[in-house]
Amino acid sequence: MRVIGNFIDGQHRNGGAGRLGDVFAPDTGEVQAQVAMSTPRELDQAVAVAAAAQRDWAATNPQRRARVLFRFKELIEREMDALAAMLSREHGKVLSDARGDIQRGLDVVEFACGIPHLLKGEYTEGAGPGIDVYSMKQPLGVVAGITPFNFPAMIPLWMLAPAIACGNAFILKPSERDPSVPIRLAELAIEAGLPRGVLNVVQGDKTIVDAICDHRDIKAVSFVGSSDVANYVYGRGAAAGKRMQCMGGAKNHGIVMPDADVDQAVADILGAAYGSAGERCMALPVVVPVGAATAEAVRSALVREIAGLRVGTSNDPDADYGPLVTAAHRERVEAYIAVAAEEGAELVVDGRGFALQGYEQGFFMGPTLIDHVRPHHRSYVEEIFGPVLQILRADTLEEAIGHATRHQYGNGAAIFTRSGAAAREFAARVEAGMVGINVPIPVPVSYHSFGGWKRSGFGDLNQYGVDGIRFYTRTKTVTQRWPSDDSAAQSSFVIPTME
Repeated sequence: MRVIGNFIDGQHRNGGAGRLGDVFAPDTGEVQAQVAMSTPRELDQAVAVAAAAQRDWAATNPQRRARVLFRFKELIEREMDALAAMLSREHGKVLSDARGDIQRGLDVVEFACGIPHLLKGEYTEGAGPGIDVYSMKQPLGVVAGITPFNFPAMIPLWMLAPAIACGNAFILKPSERDPSVPIRLAELAIEAGLPRGVLNVVQGDKTIVDAICDHRDIKAVSFVGSSDVANYVYGRGAAAGKRMQCMGGAKNHGIVMPDADVDQAVADILGAAYGSAGERCMALPVVVPVGAATAEAVRSALVREIAGLRVGTSNDPDADYGPLVTAAHRERVEAYIAVAAEEGAELVVDGRGFALQGYEQGFFMGPTLIDHVRPHHRSYVEEIFGPVLQILRADTLEEAIGHATRHQYGNGAAIFTRSGAAAREFAARVEAGMVGINVPIPVPVSYHSFGGWKRSGFGDLNQYGVDGIRFYTRTKTVTQRWPSDDSAAQSSFVIPTME
């Protein structure tokens, strides 16, 4: 059985001291590999290596660091098909979606290639008599990222690219469910010219997460995962004096106004709700039609389109989505469907019990549509993270905005409308970090930033973009004066005023 270990100092290490976890093939349900569950001692080794490598890397000028990132980007593009196949085999998402996963990560690598410009500070000449003031952005040192199973390429690249570009060394703790792609990315970084030790991958579970949060030499931690864990990691890391950036769960709402193009809105919602089997924090699992006529039109169109969805293996080019990541996760999603029925919601389409011929042991699930969901229902309040779409009806735009705003999560929200006034009001008032107007999955481009509100995000700075550069650097401000040779030395006992 293949064992996936650590990648430290540019070398593969077995790791785990004998403790292993299973990596499944979601298409078949079989165990295809095992992953080492590292010990805190192995994290210590990775941090020591990273700290030693970081000093020279930070001293490398930004333009040379950018050249490594340019080469890294080229190598990932060269390996796109192989990486996508590797990702699909462990995660279960279809190949086209796996390529999208990698491409959205590549966008951030491309953004980070502009690091010479992004690291420029500010300068004020003559801030006082003979005094100039300027600022510098300097790396933190050793930083870490803890990433989830649903985007095993994109989210590690979101973190490691800006962190390394800024002159830090990076420790990556990927999900133990699909750990192979992060290892391959680390290998490609070395091939691109990144010095050994600047990027290290340490496999593991909660033991390593806690060790990362507690480690005195790790200066910052970026995390993406469920909200309960994000809150826990944020608190533990902050208590240890670290800069923290923790992204949590979501329950994104898609409001459909009476004037919307229903066919286009339903097509958009269908892909956003069921793509990647709903295993996206930016999925659209709640549709909020405004008005009874809109609700009936949306429901009817959804039922018609769902009937044509194709669930298939991850390598099926005609499949709309593939299996869920594990049997345990599928059971969790099915339990939420049962809860929704018990709460009085209507199961319009029930995807439980779906089996794919020839792959009956795979972790497949059919699309599910639930109508007449109410705001107090547990199945609505909590994140399901599967191929389940809920309809929450509203009478007015005001009520629809209220549903999205009062929800515990505030990752993203979208509106489908032809009305500029309605769209403008929605964008201004809804309490969510990312808003789509006739855009179902409003993930910002790489030169903006990604981040949610409320229980979807813990910390002040978002992922990637300029916020990412701020997160992985600290500002030093220098106030300088060069007195002339004939200046008279004088003491002053009042605070400087620059007058």
